[in-house]
Amino acid sequence: MIFIPERMTPLKARRLGLDTQQELTIYLRADSAVCKSEGFSALSRVLVRTEHSHVIATLNIITGELLHGGEIGLSESAWKKLELEEGDSIWASHPPPIGSISHIRAKVYGHTLKQEQYREIIDDIVSGRYADIHLAAFITACGNDNMNNREITDLTEAMVNSGSTISWGLPIVLDKHCVGGLPGNRTTPIVVSILAASGLTVPKTSSRAITSPAGTADTMETLTNVSLSLDEMKQVVCENGGCLAWGGSVRLSPADDLLIKVERVLDIDSEGQLIASVLSKKIAAGATHVLIDMPVGPTAKVRSQKSADKLADSFRKVANALGLTIDIMFSDGRQPVGVGIGPALEARDILAVLQNTADAPSDLKARAIELAGAMLEMATDMPKGEGRKRSRELIETGKAWNKFKKICEAQGGLREPPIAPYRFELIAHQQGWVQSVDNRRLSQVAKLAGAPADLAAGVEIHVKLGDQVRPNQPLLTIHAESVGELNYAVEYLEAHEETVQVSTDKEACDAATAL
Repeated sequence: MIFIPERMTPLKARRLGLDTQQELTIYLRADSAVCKSEGFSALSRVLVRTEHSHVIATLNIITGELLHGGEIGLSESAWKKLELEEGDSIWASHPPPIGSISHIRAKVYGHTLKQEQYREIIDDIVSGRYADIHLAAFITACGNDNMNNREITDLTEAMVNSGSTISWGLPIVLDKHCVGGLPGNRTTPIVVSILAASGLTVPKTSSRAITSPAGTADTMETLTNVSLSLDEMKQVVCENGGCLAWGGSVRLSPADDLLIKVERVLDIDSEGQLIASVLSKKIAAGATHVLIDMPVGPTAKVRSQKSADKLADSFRKVANALGLTIDIMFSDGRQPVGVGIGPALEARDILAVLQNTADAPSDLKARAIELAGAMLEMATDMPKGEGRKRSRELIETGKAWNKFKKICEAQGGLREPPIAPYRFELIAHQQGWVQSVDNRRLSQVAKLAGAPADLAAGVEIHVKLGDQVRPNQPLLTIHAESVGELNYAVEYLEAHEETVQVSTDKEACDAATAL
C-alpha cells in the first residue's frame, strides 16, 4: 500500500490512447484545482500515485474540453505502467528532487565523473525519474569522445548492475557484436547457428536499431518471437545451445534500452556509450568471450583505420578491466553486405545463406564464416584456419540451418518474413562500373521507406563495387509498405544521385575500389 496524505485531492483516471513511446505522460486541465494548488506548469515532472503503485511522469496542460476538471489523462505508456482501470483514483504531487541531474550538468561542462555518480545516474534512469530531455542531455554530454576509459568502465558496471544478470556456470560462453554502420551486415543469426551446431553456448541478446534500418532483434522478429522472458531464454539456450532474443525483454542492462530509444531520435551513437552498451549486455548475459566486428570504411560508422585502432583499444581496456576476454576483427566497410537492407529483406538473406541456396549472397556467407571461425578458434584449441573450414562445413551440410530452425521453434516458431507491396527501381543511365556506394545514404533511403518500424520496408542493392553495369540495369530497389513512404524515399534518392556512383572510366573505378 502506498502512503497518500489526506490533504491530497484524488483525480479520476482517463485513458486518452496517446502513444508517447517510453515517455510517461499525463494531462491536466489548466484550471484544475490540483494544478493550482500544486503550482504545476507544462512539462513539470509529477509524482503520480495510485493505491498500489507510482511513477514519475511529464505533465502536459490542456486548455480545451478534452478533460473534465476532476480528471487526469494518461498516455498509453503511463496507463500500462500503473496498470489502471477507467475511473481509478490518482493523486498527483511534486516528486523529490533528482540529485543525479547535477552530475549531468558537471559532465556537460567537461568534468570527469566518478563511479558512484554514474551509478546514481543509471539508477535514476532505470527507476523512471528521468524525462526524455534528461536522457538526451546525458547522451549528448557523453558524446564527442568526452569519456575516458575509466569512466566507460564505471558506466558499463552501473548498467550491468541495473538489471538482471545470468550465470551459466560454464568456463566459456560466447557472444559477438558488430559496431554497426554497415547496412545488411546481419551475420549474427548465421554465426549463432554455426556455433550452437558446434556444441558451444551462445546466449545471444541483441538490441533494436539505433541509427540503422534494422538491428538483429528487428530482423529476427520477422522470423520468430524475440521477446523472451529470462526463464524462456534460459530454457531455449539449455535445449539448443543458443538463442536469438531481444535484450530489452529480459531486462539485461535495462538502462541501455531506454538510452537507445533517445539515441535513435538524436541519431547519436557515441563511442563511450557504444562500448558501455555492448559490453554491459554481454556481461549481463553471462558471456566470457566476445568477438567485436568492426567494419571500417569512408561511409561506415568507423571511417578510418586510425579511428578503428583507437576504438578497439578502448574496447580492450574496458573489457580487460571487467574480466572479459575480447577479440577485435576489422572488416571491409566500404559497401553494404548481402542484398537486403531492412528487417524482412535481411531475414531473406539469412535464410538463403543458412539454406545454402545457389543465389545466397556470397559476401554475407563469407563474413559469417570468418566470424564464426574466429570464435571457434577463440573457444577451442583449433589451429588457425580450421575454424573457418569447420564453419563452412556446418553451413554446407545443413547442420547450421537445422540448428537455426530448432532455435526458432523453441522461441515460438519459424515464420516467413513479410513482403512489401510497393517498389521503385533505380536504374543505370549509362554503361560503366560501380565506383562507390554510400552506406549512410542507403541507410537513410531504407529508413525513409519505413524501416525498421515497417518490417517489410527497405532497400535491395543489386550491384557491388567494381561491377560492370549496362544502361537500364537495376542498381537498387526500394521496398515500402505505403505509397507515402515510398515517395519520401524516392525523393531523397533522386536528390542524392551519388548514393550509387557509376563511372565510365574503368581505370579510375579500379583505383577507387582497390583495397
